[in-house]
Order: sequence, then C-alpha cells, then structure tokens
Amino acid sequence: MVTQTMPQMETPRLGPRPLSLHLSTAMAGMMSSLAALPSALNGSLPWRPELAAAAAELTAELSRSEPGALFQAVAAECQSRLGTMLAGVQAYQGAARPDRSWCMAQAIWRQGTTTLLDYGGAGRPCLFVPSLVNRAHVLDLTRDRGLLGWLRQQGHRPFLVDWGAPGEAELEFSLSDYIARLRAVLEVVEDTAPGPPALVGYCMGGDLALALAQQRQEVLSGLALLATPWDFQAGAQQWPGIDALAPGLDSMLEGFGALPVDVLQALFAALDPGLAQRKFCHFASLDPDGAEAAHFVALEDWVNDGVPLAAQVARDCLQGWYGGNTTARGAWLIDGHAVDPSLLKLPVLAAIPENDRIVPAASAQALADAIPQADIIRPAAGHIGMVVGRRGKSGLWQPLSNWLQSLDE
Repeated sequence: MVTQTMPQMETPRLGPRPLSLHLSTAMAGMMSSLAALPSALNGSLPWRPELAAAAAELTAELSRSEPGALFQAVAAECQSRLGTMLAGVQAYQGAARPDRSWCMAQAIWRQGTTTLLDYGGAGRPCLFVPSLVNRAHVLDLTRDRGLLGWLRQQGHRPFLVDWGAPGEAELEFSLSDYIARLRAVLEVVEDTAPGPPALVGYCMGGDLALALAQQRQEVLSGLALLATPWDFQAGAQQWPGIDALAPGLDSMLEGFGALPVDVLQALFAALDPGLAQRKFCHFASLDPDGAEAAHFVALEDWVNDGVPLAAQVARDCLQGWYGGNTTARGAWLIDGHAVDPSLLKLPVLAAIPENDRIVPAASAQALADAIPQADIIRPAAGHIGMVVGRRGKSGLWQPLSNWLQSLDE
C-alpha cells in the first residue's frame, strides 16, 4: 500500500492567482466606468445592437443627472466595490484550511509523480482521468460535494488518477508519454478489481481517456467523456489570451521548462475578466462559518493550486489543439496513430454542460457527433459547476451512476 499524500497549498495563500492580474483588472474596470461617463451622457458610447433599446433608456436617464454629482456617485460606487473585493480576498486568504480527513481514497500505486487512488467498494471499477493542469481532487472536493465518494456509496468502485505536478521525468513528457503512463494505470486497475473497467475523462482528461480507449477498448466496458473539448474552432473555443501568448511560447517554455501555473491561470481569467471581482465580492457577504463559505474556500483552493504543463504537452495543446485544431482534423497523433473517435465500438456517454465557458458546448458536441453510439446528457451548469455545484447530483452524478450501472445489464 502506498501512503497517500494530498497536495499542499502554499502558506500563506497567494490566491486568487495571479493576484496582481485580478486586482489590476478590477481597477481597470472601475477606471473605464469613469472614463466612459462623458460618452454615456452624450449618447456616443458604442453599444451592441441587441442592447440599443436599453442603452437609449439609460442615456435618457443619465441626461437628467447633474454631471458632477453623477461622477462622484460612480466614483464612490467603484471604490465601494473594489473595497468589497479586497475584503473578500483578505477573508479568503485568512480562512481555515479545508479538512480532507473524511476522504476515503487510498493510494495503491505510484510512478513518477502519478498516483492511483482507490476509493474501494464492491462494484464495477471506473477509472477517472482528470486534466493535467488542475489537481485531481475536484472530483471529490468536499464531503457533500464529492462525486467519487458518492459513486462509491451508489455501489461503484471508483479509481482516480492523480497526475501531480510534473517531476524531472514528466517535464520531458509528450501526450504520448502520458497515454503510456495511463496504460500502466489501467493495468493496475485491471489487476486490483474484478470486471472490465469503465473509463471516465474530465475536460482534457477526456481527450486522454479517448486516446487510451481507442488503444485498449477490448478490455473496457465503456467510456464517459465529461466536458471534453474536440473541435477547437467551434463555439468561440479560441481563448482570448492564446493568440497573444503564441509568439513568445517557445521562449517561455525554454526559460521555465514548462508552462507556469500563473500563465495558465491568466488564460483562464481571460475567459471572464470580471469573475474574480464578482466571486470575492460575494464571498465577502457570506457567513465565514457557514457551509457556503466553506465550499467557496475548498473550491478556490483547488482553483489556485494548479500545476505547470510540461513543455511538449503545452506545445501539443496550445499550438496543436487550439492553434491547429488537430483533434477535429484527425491530425492529433498518439504513438504515430491518429486519435479517431469513430473507431470506438464501446458504449459512450458524453456530458455536455450547457453553460460551459471553458469548453463550449459546440466543441464537445463535435466529439459526441463523431461517435454514433454516444448517449448525451446536458447538465444545466458550467464546466466546474457540473461536478461540484448544487445541481451536480441531479445534472451529472445520478445520470453518470445510472449509465455506469447500465454497463452491467
């Protein structure tokens, strides 16, 4: 038995990471509000066509205000919102560390920095494959929002791949190397639990699971793809920061040896620049001893405890997937062979969250469309909320459990 080690956060907390970016974005938003006032007052502010009617009403209302008083009121509101955000950040940084002693996972195998966690149980084994850029425990985040612990209670036998941060060997990995390691993990699961395992991939972990399933589908009972991207030109999939990052990517990777965590965090932040301000203003209003605050801290700790991406993997993903759409074009190669979802003969479940900003529904839908036998569910949630949100149990957990159960029928 391998002793389990859970990831440790820095002390004190540095999040929300990158903090300077989130604070400067909030301040820039406030300053732009003040700078836009003259244009808003004279009706010259550009608006999207669908907002034209509401803009006309706002312009008329503003015209009845005294300009000096309006400026002071907007400035005061900006200061208040920024102060509330800072209060929320300080409250988060000082919050107690989440207790994970309740987690029932046991580490049973390790190779390099990759660990296999076994949740026990007597049911069919199901191997969960998370993304390479975030910690694995989002799939078992808290006692009451932990998907894997809940699945065990429903009679399944969950296993979880914990990639960890790349070590000396993993920093040289390509995606083919990660698939090779995943094959070794699958063999351990086969030796540990009876019955053909199901494979479940989350986000880019779904792409890794897909590649493995194509190679080993004869030993698998099914494949579930949770918010898995495929067509990187569908649904405005291109992230705003990737074009800006591309010219200096190779120099950055050579300098750091990997794509740093804060660069990855900045790419995520570019999807919704105002999210950090909204989140921490809300957190400032919560009862610090309440359940909602505890969930916020656990989730935010996970968000800020990302891991760097090995240099070749970063090239494969950013230049290949996002830049060249190699997945949808049939040009993504693992061990020299194209990853082709149409070759799958397994039962497949595709979970496509309706409100996903990280993996737009059209991108994940393209993968489901390429697999004729795929069953599709559409949780009314976002990319992360599908797994840990209040409606996660009804939107994803129960349908996934039902599908896993159907593999035995």
